[in-house]
Formats: sequence, C-alpha cells, structure tokens
Amino acid sequence: MNDGIYAISITKEQLASLPTVSFPGQITVIDTVEDAATALRQLRLHAVVGFDTETKPSFRKGRTNMVSLIQISTDSHCYLFRLNHIGLCECIREFIEDPTVIKIGLSLKDDFHVMHKLAEFTPAGFVDLQTFVKQYEIADCSLQKIYGIIFNQRISKSQRLSNWEADNLTQSQQIYASIDAWACLKIYNHLNSGNFNPNLSPYRATVAMAE
Repeated sequence: MNDGIYAISITKEQLASLPTVSFPGQITVIDTVEDAATALRQLRLHAVVGFDTETKPSFRKGRTNMVSLIQISTDSHCYLFRLNHIGLCECIREFIEDPTVIKIGLSLKDDFHVMHKLAEFTPAGFVDLQTFVKQYEIADCSLQKIYGIIFNQRISKSQRLSNWEADNLTQSQQIYASIDAWACLKIYNHLNSGNFNPNLSPYRATVAMAE
C-alpha cells in the first residue's frame, strides 16, 4: 500500500474558472535616472516590497533580449522602471543589493540571470516565492496558480508577450506588469500573517508516493 502526502495544487480548468484580479493601486512609470532615485527613496520607506521584471520576447531560437522593465510595488503603488531607457543605473543596483528592504519575487534566479547582462550586482534581501510557499504545502510554482490557490482569483497573462520596449507602455501593459509585482507582495504578506490554513484549502489533495 502506498502512503501519501498532502499537497495543494490547482488545475488549469479550475484556474480558468476564477474571476480576474484587478490592480487597486497607483502606477508610476519611471524613465529617467532622477525619477528612479526619487521613487527608490519612497520605496525604502517600506520594509517589504514586491519585485518582478519584464523582457521583450524574442521569437528567434537561442536569442534572449535584455530586461526591459523592473517592477517594484508596495501594497498601493507600483513603480515601473524602464531599463531600456535608463539601464541598471547605480541607484537601482544599490536597492537590489540592499539587505534591509525585503524584496519578494518569483523565479528570481531567471530574473537575475538576464539582469546580469546589463550590469554586475550581488542581490540581497530577496525571498523567492517558489521556495517560500512550499512550507504551506503549495505544490504549484507559477505566480498565476499560487495566487489562484490563495485568493481564488486569476491573474491575466494576456500582455506577457507584448513589446516591453515600445516607446510608450499601454495602460494594459502597465496594469499587467504592476499586478505581477504587487501579487508577489500580497501572497507573501498573506502567508506570513497566518491567514492561510493549508488544511482548509479546497485545492488540497493527496499525492501518492512510491514505495
């Protein structure tokens, strides 16, 4: 007889049936080094922030573009740093290396790998949700599925393959990018506060283990 462990996972069909989440906060697009420094001073007032990046998709095999955008979000305000305009400037590198501000992201190793093409840095103060959620018995690794499990809402991915180096980001792009960083923070805060009980999750199931 096989034993089993409990794991929490959501199917594509369950996820598709959930209502779409909307971003409730303010969005500021940053395209100068001066504005970046001002925004980061505001972000340093927060102990924990959400973090994400966007890269212009490449449809050529073996080619990866530079990171176009870094999103850093509080509960109510997301800043979109357009790296294709300002680069990975010193104030952003200092923030990324600052261990005193906790930065919540997902699949951070991939983000850092692409960001290192712009400049050298040593990230500090980061928490990767893919590792963090495992202690809550969540087996899924994508932001969309983790958010769906916890909040019963779906993050739209309609803008994922859009042009993040366009002269002007559309409103839809700005909202999409903001939601990803904000959602990382919201997930972390909700789990950290003890408001999620794995035993009560409707997506909890027994996973068989080999003998």
